[in-house]
Amino acid sequence: MKKATVLFCFFCLFVTSVYCTGLLLQSAALGVSLPVQAKGTVQSAPKAAKPAQSSAPTAASNAAPKPQSSAPASSAQTAAAPETALGKVFTKTIPASSATVAYNRVYLKNCTTKKVDIKALLSAENAVKIEKNKGPSVLIVHTHTSESYLLQERDYYTKNDAARTTDDAKNVVAVGEVLKQTLEKGGVGVVHATEKHDYPEYTGSYNRAAVTIKKYLKQYPSIKIVIDLHRDSVLDAQNNKTALVKEVAGKKAAQVMLVCGCQDGEVSGFEGWQKNLQLAVKLQQTTEVLYPGLTRPILLTARRYNLNLTPGSLLLEFGTEANTLTQAKYSAELVGKALVSVINTLK
Repeated sequence: MKKATVLFCFFCLFVTSVYCTGLLLQSAALGVSLPVQAKGTVQSAPKAAKPAQSSAPTAASNAAPKPQSSAPASSAQTAAAPETALGKVFTKTIPASSATVAYNRVYLKNCTTKKVDIKALLSAENAVKIEKNKGPSVLIVHTHTSESYLLQERDYYTKNDAARTTDDAKNVVAVGEVLKQTLEKGGVGVVHATEKHDYPEYTGSYNRAAVTIKKYLKQYPSIKIVIDLHRDSVLDAQNNKTALVKEVAGKKAAQVMLVCGCQDGEVSGFEGWQKNLQLAVKLQQTTEVLYPGLTRPILLTARRYNLNLTPGSLLLEFGTEANTLTQAKYSAELVGKALVSVINTLK
């Protein structure tokens, strides 16, 4: 009996050895290492190795298919992502259906307790009025001056694709310059403030921007519209970025979001917030008539963002850090044309 038990144990050891050897050979063939579980940790199952030639984004809940471009894809768009890639770049268009309030080509996402009557805002007397030939009427400023874009369209990004730069030829200042030039071509006087408010220190950017805005409002009493021009950022938990794109006249444009603050909850000292909102709905409606789908729903939020400094203040987000600078500049040209049309009605 004792001899039989010993023989059985040797047999079990032999079977176990063969099984484990088979697993090691199989994992080596697949290029996957078996997990080693450290004490006190939970080891997840190993992930399959990425195919070396895969560059297109896999299906994801927050990914949308890229809109087709009339121009041929560049080698950078079709080449496999290098090992230095930090994440993927998805492309999507945010639809008007994401709005909580809509009326006659105006789409609003209301994140406050305030009730908004878009029809009444559109039909009311203009809260912002501009006198022509009295000096510049628009101030363009950048609270986060160093916000930048991709310089080349592709489906991945690396550490060399800086999300911020002090080079004004590559950041939001370049987008603001296109907006300025477009407005001036339409006969609108513009002051473009290029002061750095987020460099060398990011904290306190809005406080420093407020000083700049007040300085120019005092210097040019004719200014009636203040635009704080930013770019957005859409980043998921896997460090993948999303470019917000809408094709207009065969060219890719960065989607634009208008942001309006309001007095709500703990936010006070902003009694005239509806004057800004009226200007925002007029600008969005005009933009959507000219270029359907270019704008995202207006965001109404219980924040000030310096929009309380003067009536006619707007915060505009031109695309995200995953959009290209070319796309953002194109959007600035389109929005500029729409804003010229709106300004011509502000009498």
